[in-house]
Amino acid sequence: MKYVLQVDFKMDGPFGKEMSKAFVDLAESINNESGVVWKIWTEDAAAKEAGGIYLFETKEDAEKYLVMHSNRLTSFGITDVRGKIFEVNEALSIINNAPIK
Repeated sequence: MKYVLQVDFKMDGPFGKEMSKAFVDLAESINNESGVVWKIWTEDAAAKEAGGIYLFETKEDAEKYLVMHSNRLTSFGITDVRGKIFEVNEALSIINNAPIK
């Protein structure tokens, strides 16, 4: 069974191409975190929000990552980090072409 972690937070930027350039090292490091299958980066420059949707192998890995990532964001001066973990219904998700394998 796989688990989705949804994280979002307020952020002043950067967004768009600047975000892509600024966070390359962070993006690459996420691939080395325990249990990470993939991440989709999310951003809304108008609302000054950013975050991500992650797929994890286990709930424990998702929980550990959320604690670590929340601490990292806090060290960057970002507060009010919101994170939720959901169990993936794989049978229904496969019908809708979800990349969960």
